[in-house]
Amino acid sequence: MKITVLVDNNTLIDRYFLAEPGLSLLIEDDETTVLFDTGYSDIFLKNAFKMGQDLTNLDYLVLSHNHLDHTWGLDPLIRYFTEMKIEQRPFKRPALVAHPEVFVSVNVEGIGEVGCLLSQEKLAKHFPLQLSAQPKALSSKLTFLGEIPRRNNFETNLTFGRKEGADEDDQVIDDSALVYHSSKGLIIITGCSHAGICNIIEYAKEVCGDNRVVDIIGGFHLLNPPAQQLEGTLSYLEALQPESVHACHCTDLSAKIALSRVIRLKEVGVGLSIKYDS
Repeated sequence: MKITVLVDNNTLIDRYFLAEPGLSLLIEDDETTVLFDTGYSDIFLKNAFKMGQDLTNLDYLVLSHNHLDHTWGLDPLIRYFTEMKIEQRPFKRPALVAHPEVFVSVNVEGIGEVGCLLSQEKLAKHFPLQLSAQPKALSSKLTFLGEIPRRNNFETNLTFGRKEGADEDDQVIDDSALVYHSSKGLIIITGCSHAGICNIIEYAKEVCGDNRVVDIIGGFHLLNPPAQQLEGTLSYLEALQPESVHACHCTDLSAKIALSRVIRLKEVGVGLSIKYDS
C-alpha cells in the first residue's frame, strides 16, 4: 500500500509543489485507489499532475469531514472530470464515501460558511454516493471508519463552528478516518481528528481487532490545544508506541515538538510518498 501527499500545509524540502492549509492524500493498494479529501482549492490536481499521478482511475473519493480545507477542492475535481468527458477521454467516476452529515452547512462566527459548498443533491449528479455512519470496507484491508465514538475524557468538547439549525457548537460528528489493516498492524489515516486522535486510534483497533499500530498519518487537530487534551494525547501515544507517526496539517509546531519527545515523529509535506507492507 502506498500513500502520496497531494496537499498539506507544507512541501518537502527541495520538492517544488504547491501547499495550502488543507489536506489531500492519494492511497493505492492492490485492490483499490482512493482520493482522501480534496484540500481547499485545485492544487491537489496540479500537484498530482506534476508528480505523474493518475486521478482518472479512482475507485473512491473519501471525505474525512465537511470543512473547507478538505472539501472545497470538490468543485475543481468535478470540472476536471467534466472536461475529460467533453474531450472524450476515459475516466472513472469514483464513489463518494463520507458520513451522512457531511453536507450539513456549518458556520463560524466572524467567518461564515466553512462547510462543504456543494449539496448532497448536486454531488449525487456527479458521484455515486455511499454515505455511512458505520464502518465500510473499501477493500479487503482498507476501511472507512464512519462515526467515531468519543470515549476519552481528555478529548471531549472538541467543537468547531455551529451546524445549521443547531443550538450548540458543532462536535463535528461527521469527522471520520481510514484504517489499513496490514500484516504488521494498522496504518491509520486521518483528516483533522476532530473526533480526537486517540478516539480514532482506539476505534480503528476495535474495528480491525488488532492493537498493533504501524503508522498514523494526517491532521491531529492539535492547534494550541487545552493542556488536558495535549497531556492526555502524549500519555496515550507514549504508551501505544506506534512504529512511526506522520502528524501534519492541523498540528502546530509546539505540539509536534511535544510529540517528538515521546514517539517517532516523521516529517510530512507535499511530495511525500510512503510504501507499507501489505
